[in-house]
Amino acid sequence: MDEKWHEIDTFAKKAIKEAGRKIVDSFDEVLKIQTKSNVNDLVTNMDKQIEKYFVEQIDKHYPDHRVLGEEGFGDQIQDMLGTVWIIDPIDGTMNFVHQQRNFAVSIGVFHEGEGKLGYIYDVVADELYHAQKGNGAFLNDEKLSPLKDVPIEEAIFSINATWLVPNRKVNHEQFIPLVHKVRGTRSYGSAAIELAYIAAGRLDGYISMRLSPWDFAGGKVLIEEVGGQLTDLNGEELSMVNNSHIFAGNPAVHQKVLKDYLNN
Repeated sequence: MDEKWHEIDTFAKKAIKEAGRKIVDSFDEVLKIQTKSNVNDLVTNMDKQIEKYFVEQIDKHYPDHRVLGEEGFGDQIQDMLGTVWIIDPIDGTMNFVHQQRNFAVSIGVFHEGEGKLGYIYDVVADELYHAQKGNGAFLNDEKLSPLKDVPIEEAIFSINATWLVPNRKVNHEQFIPLVHKVRGTRSYGSAAIELAYIAAGRLDGYISMRLSPWDFAGGKVLIEEVGGQLTDLNGEELSMVNNSHIFAGNPAVHQKVLKDYLNN
């Protein structure tokens, strides 16, 4: 990767670590909590403050770049022309509010639609997952190994219990045989952390419904750098400007689940 992207990578890591410090410093403050689409869709003053911080820093250092952010402080993005930062300032806000853990800063940097840089920062654990396209993925200073094929019977799969009971978004019955087949299931309440765990080999598969680009942009770059796959439930490429059902996994699990459990 050329020097320009190394420079942007250095800038991004510094900004992410500073954002993490701001978040930790807020733990003793009284949060102002609002709801968005429903009573469980929370947003805090810190979500807004952190996104505004990123937008201001990017505008200052890279004024020709655009920002797609969850809280709306960036640009109105309807295409992926040029360089676009896709930012979730706090992914897992409910965990942030209730637990002060199991949340992350998630950023993907795309150029002409191609993922160039990806970051997921588990703030409390101080684990920064990062990747430059073509250079591999890392957890802090340790390079992550390419994902190994794992038989479906030995896979640890992440899926929210919401999708295993009757709901309005998906036929829950298609997932029940999968849950019975895999070794175990988990749910962490943060798409970014779950995608980071796929990249690190801590999870083998992850399914979620109607995620926004800021939920999976950073994870997409990370997972692809270790040979994993991140698609919709039909195995198609994800839109980076629209919401999507997503399915991430190591290559063997991804292929097996698509063939035997999702396309029926």
